[in-house]
Amino acid sequence: MADAGAFVRPTLIAGDKSIAQVTREVSAPMERRPGLLWWVAFLASVALLALGALAIGYQIATGVGTWGLNTSVGWAFDITNFVFWIGIGHAGTLISAILFLFRQRWRTSVNRAAEAMTLFAVMCAGIFPLIHLGRPWMAYWIFPYPNTRGSLWMNFRSPLAWDAFAVSTYFIISATFWYLGLIPDLATIRDRAKPGLRRTLLAIFSLGWDGSFRTWQRYETTYMLLAGLATPLVVSVHTIVSWDFATSVIPGWHTTIFPPYFVAGAIFSGMAMVLTLMIIARKVMNLEDYITHRHVDVMCKLIILNSGIVGLAYMTEFFTAFYSGNTYEQFTFINRAFGPMAWTYWVMLSCNVFIPLLLWIKRVRMSIPMVFVISLFINVGMWFERFVIIVTSLHRDYLPANWTSYTPTSVEVATLLGSFGLFFTLFLLFCRLLPIIAMAEVKGVIGHERAHHHGGNAAGHGATGKHGATGKHGAAGKVHESSAEVLQ
Repeated sequence: MADAGAFVRPTLIAGDKSIAQVTREVSAPMERRPGLLWWVAFLASVALLALGALAIGYQIATGVGTWGLNTSVGWAFDITNFVFWIGIGHAGTLISAILFLFRQRWRTSVNRAAEAMTLFAVMCAGIFPLIHLGRPWMAYWIFPYPNTRGSLWMNFRSPLAWDAFAVSTYFIISATFWYLGLIPDLATIRDRAKPGLRRTLLAIFSLGWDGSFRTWQRYETTYMLLAGLATPLVVSVHTIVSWDFATSVIPGWHTTIFPPYFVAGAIFSGMAMVLTLMIIARKVMNLEDYITHRHVDVMCKLIILNSGIVGLAYMTEFFTAFYSGNTYEQFTFINRAFGPMAWTYWVMLSCNVFIPLLLWIKRVRMSIPMVFVISLFINVGMWFERFVIIVTSLHRDYLPANWTSYTPTSVEVATLLGSFGLFFTLFLLFCRLLPIIAMAEVKGVIGHERAHHHGGNAAGHGATGKHGATGKHGAAGKVHESSAEVLQ
């Protein structure tokens, strides 16, 4: 008979943590003064944010003539950035909702940061359609609310309107889902906080959480319902974004593969950004025991899957263009690969298809520095994917007399840098003010793994909530965070 220990997977949480240890270690970054590295990153992010704010103010005051657009390339840098940021925001809902429904316990250490990343990425994405409106101070006109403007209504056939509805719905559901998951941890921090404004605010936002059995039961039921509601958004949001292009008649855009292609690409780029952020947080905030090699390994495997789907989509586009016999469609794809902007296509292909192949090697997946570098390449490649789709489909028109090139202006580059500044500023504040690890969920994983490795039947965890040891929180439900042990 084979040794049973040979089949035991590595633990998700290293160090054989107690519940009190989890509380102390996850709460530590919020209770101590930020270090020099945090301040350097924060000031750099704020500087980029200020640069972006100046650029946005200048282009709103001057007009969109500050962009490098021309007659042929009417969409370019800013729409590229919009689609890029919406894609980044997809991993949060994937990790939180879909993996929760499939009972994937490895998500518990990364879901909180992924959910926050979703909200910050959607905020960054929202900047660019607002600028594209021309008069952003009238952005509220896009929503069909009761008004006194008579028959003056928005154009419901415009993809911009579809984006507004889809993205705003996605943001509201994601924010609700994120906040609901925070409530048990806010109660933990509330009970540890000293009397004052911080404790008062935590008491308000923890909604009177008392950790009772009935509270956990209702909480888990609500969380399950929200997860089911959020899951279709993973498919719907980026599908609608893809329709901005797929419903046109532009060669290179009007293709039915765009919806699944965009969804897979969004998850691909989102998972890469989660890896980038979590690897940094893992080192800077001393969370190596909570974000382990097993978490990195599983996320790498998801990246391999989505890289394959994206690579298949690239090949399908070329095959469809040549099989169709459409001269204009064929020329568009030849121009992408061998035209004057071919370098952008090959950067995209290298970063999204060839470089991720290294993740098939287990030694690479186990090397945190190599995974970090690969995740950065994927982020670059996915930005170039959106640039290639948009610009190289436009800069060679039906008439050679209209052919032109496109170069982003300094205002456009500054706006992109400003969006990164906003993203990292918000993420750094989140790491400082709120628990980056979902304490309640991690405690449930600890209880489940102990029962599993010790050969127990988990009876001691069965009364923790509606789902018992197999539920969302497992053992965490029974132990209220305000108990004497946790408050140590």
